Amino acid sequence: MQKLKNIFVGFLISFIGSIPLGYLNVVGYEVYKKFGIEETVFYLFGVISIEFLVIYFTLLFANQLVANKKLIKFIEAFSIVFMFLLAYIFYSSASKEAENQSVLAKYVDYSPFVVGLILSCLNFIQIPFWTSWNLYLLNGNYIEISKSRKYFYVLGTVLGTFCGMLVLILSLDYVTNQTDFLAKYLMKIIIPMVFAGLGIFQAYKFYKKYYK
Repeated sequence: MQKLKNIFVGFLISFIGSIPLGYLNVVGYEVYKKFGIEETVFYLFGVISIEFLVIYFTLLFANQLVANKKLIKFIEAFSIVFMFLLAYIFYSSASKEAENQSVLAKYVDYSPFVVGLILSCLNFIQIPFWTSWNLYLLNGNYIEISKSRKYFYVLGTVLGTFCGMLVLILSLDYVTNQTDFLAKYLMKIIIPMVFAGLGIFQAYKFYKKYYK
């Protein structure tokens, strides 16, 4: 029963956490548009391969990571810069559509699986995200990680991420096909504005946490 509970809790947290419009989802949507569902699945396998390692090691070393204030502060500061960089990348890439450029242009020589691996490695913000959640779940006795039970929790989390990202990618494709406005402005205006907004929000939280 505890193993099933670990899977369910991990799946729920990860599924909900993967739904917000992050750059991994946006690139996944681009992969789906250009290459179809099979290549998108390989891309998602690349993403969750790295996430499996991140969740596993943050689960084992959650207390030590939280105690390392300098590392957490660096990751949070980097994530702010990264959000604004992503806003620029998606805006500039969308502006080159007439030249058949895309967000995937620099990755065309790699398989979608490798693209997923690379971009998931760049998703540094998942370290404090999973460190915080793992500590919360452990301290609240929502999960139990003795012996092999921790693997069931990690399995639930990667399944949740896979399903959550796939649902969002397919939903984006459906909505953009139904709405001309979204199809025209999603990559060029809406997504860059979302990332810029996330950057401003994270900068505010960073300032409030460390300097106010």
